[in-house]
Amino acid sequence: MTFPKLFHWTKLAVGAISLVLGASVWAQSASANPASSCSNLLHKTYNRLQDDAPQDLCQYAGRVLLVVNTASYCGFTSQYEGLERLHADRKEKGLVVLGFPSNDFGHQEPGSSKEIADFCANTYGVKFPMFEKSVVSGSGANQLYRELGQATGKTPQWNFHKYLIGRDGKVIASYASNVTPQDKKLLTDIDRALSAN
Repeated sequence: MTFPKLFHWTKLAVGAISLVLGASVWAQSASANPASSCSNLLHKTYNRLQDDAPQDLCQYAGRVLLVVNTASYCGFTSQYEGLERLHADRKEKGLVVLGFPSNDFGHQEPGSSKEIADFCANTYGVKFPMFEKSVVSGSGANQLYRELGQATGKTPQWNFHKYLIGRDGKVIASYASNVTPQDKKLLTDIDRALSAN
């Protein structure tokens, strides 16, 4: 084989090896980086309640999410305790509760971000992620809640409405405010979603 041909084949072989290695590195980085498989539903950023730091919801890709619109002065406010217990009990399995305070219903969340954060932490020991107060109903609803409503055909009618999102980023179900965090059907749905690949 002449030198030019040998050089040509060597160059092709090196190129093929580089392509394989590159694909392998890309696959590893994709599995290590949940954002690379983030669903359209989660491609959103909201400020954290405690310090207004922007939070990309893609950080929760691959988890089972329970999204709840909350309020500090509601008949359902005691659900904070059950939501925190649910989050703590199942977070190692992949569950994350996400709280979105809202003043939409009965003006039952009038406080500032600091007041809401202090109330949640001091009264109910809330440690699950919470975001700044926003609108969750009607034409002014934040983008996540608009899409959750479109996906389920159900929008919050009061505080502590819940949406369950699977590991694939698709909405599984919607639950009315009076469905508590200890509700058997809700727990069954969560556990089924957690066991899904």
